[in-house]
Amino acid sequence: MLYKFKSKAGADVIMLAAHGDQALSALGRSPSPTGIFQQSELAGLIAQGEAAIAEEQQSLDRTGAARADDDAPDDEPKAPKRPDVTLRQRLWPLLELMRAAQAAHTDVVWGV
Repeated sequence: MLYKFKSKAGADVIMLAAHGDQALSALGRSPSPTGIFQQSELAGLIAQGEAAIAEEQQSLDRTGAARADDDAPDDEPKAPKRPDVTLRQRLWPLLELMRAAQAAHTDVVWGV
């Protein structure tokens, strides 16, 4: 399944199901094949997305994942590696579409 987030304010944002589910969860929504972010909700949703990104970054910094040491000897435990694609990278296009929709006073929909 693909998520295709659409708005009159900008280009479509397409995500694979797992990534769309992650984005919706970060925005406090249950994953769903269809839905709408109404213009009146966009400011709060954008703030929630930015808070989720900041929380992930703090978590990565606390665990040392951002500074994983690949040169550590085999008998020494290594810090967990940073994810290949962070929530910030996954969520950025959707947040940009939401900002554009907010400025244009329109909604963002998916699955319709």
